[in-house]
Amino acid sequence: MFMRIAIIGLAFFVSLKSSAQSTGSWNIINLKADLRKGFSVFGEAQLRSLKYYDDFHYHEFKAGLNYKAHKNVVLTMAAGKYDTYGEGGNFELPKNNAEIRLWPQVLIAQEVNKLKIENRFRTEMRFTSNGYRNRFRNRFGVVYPVFPKKNIELGVYNELFFTNNEPYFERNRVSVNVTYKLNPSSSFMIGFLNQFDYKINDETGKNFIQVGYYHSIVRKK
Repeated sequence: MFMRIAIIGLAFFVSLKSSAQSTGSWNIINLKADLRKGFSVFGEAQLRSLKYYDDFHYHEFKAGLNYKAHKNVVLTMAAGKYDTYGEGGNFELPKNNAEIRLWPQVLIAQEVNKLKIENRFRTEMRFTSNGYRNRFRNRFGVVYPVFPKKNIELGVYNELFFTNNEPYFERNRVSVNVTYKLNPSSSFMIGFLNQFDYKINDETGKNFIQVGYYHSIVRKK
């Protein structure tokens, strides 16, 4: 089953490269480990390009602590390093932005029949090379198990970005993805993301193909 998905994904990427050179890549590796009493830790790395695996212009590294306060509520405190490079090549200098972020987050999730609904609120305290900024993000998403026996889910998300300074609204980000659960601890995701920037001066790009690998170290009961 995994080989079949991999072959389909490879064919999709090859066709995309020949027809949509302006579409970038968005690559994610996420590791999570469960601790005691509802706590868990995670780390994530991302690498993005403005063209199809070319013109790499952005990377980020972040880590944090999660606490499951309720069966439907997860609280997070995290920090990360975010770097944006100039356009026209791979990691072009000088950087457009070098940034450290601290961000608390609340994730509220609910299942209605087979549909999983989530609402994520995040506040970012951004220490950038252009000064300190605040940003507020709200992501709403729904996930549906299209092939539950084969562990395949379809997810649709929309995220809004705001600041406390004019023009207040910065960005809208929409994504659609398919996740295949390889086993109880690992999953693979492929999707498409589009973002509209109203007034933003750091990470850029409009369309991205997303590829992600997620691995959890589950604590035995």
